[in-house]
Amino acid sequence: MTNTAEAQCPRSISEEDRARAQMYQLLSSLLDGPPSADLLQGLAFLRGDDTPLGSALKNLAVLAERTEPGDVEREYNSLFVGVGRGELLPYASYYLTGFLNEKPLANLRTDLMTRGIKSSSGVKEPEDHISTLCEIMAGIITGEYLCDSDLPSQKAFYDAHLAKWAALFFTDLENAKASVFYAPVGSLGKAFMEVEAGAFAMQ
Repeated sequence: MTNTAEAQCPRSISEEDRARAQMYQLLSSLLDGPPSADLLQGLAFLRGDDTPLGSALKNLAVLAERTEPGDVEREYNSLFVGVGRGELLPYASYYLTGFLNEKPLANLRTDLMTRGIKSSSGVKEPEDHISTLCEIMAGIITGEYLCDSDLPSQKAFYDAHLAKWAALFFTDLENAKASVFYAPVGSLGKAFMEVEAGAFAMQ
């Protein structure tokens, strides 16, 4: 996604917000396509703790170390591509209405236009793909797009486009038949969405 405003407004952000943005970006990268050998190698160095989020990170690191790029590519295709369609459809419209390209996508496009955010050229997926939404959240947190990157703006985007379905999608990913490497990705996403929801609820 790109900023169509004439001037961007980069800002200094806290370490906590930087970590949040990095988590959204990691989820976006893992859901946009199968991870490369370099990404798998980097994931193997992740460290966690005993929280649900930390446990998911540790499990992801263990699997990244032992997973071959070809294997995870086949898994990704089974989950999200398949013959005709994959096991999961990672779109807000589908999760919220049961159909693709419905009102949630139209609402998102209106919101993106208001914020001055435009799809990058060459992107074929509808904007309500979970990977794209995570990428946008990361950009809003870091101030990559427009100046409305403060906490109320972040909360508004999260509430409108992620809160009602993202945790359910990540739970489905965690439990999908084809999920091996992607099972802890599902656990990670679910735990992170719960942390985000809790933090936003206190605002």
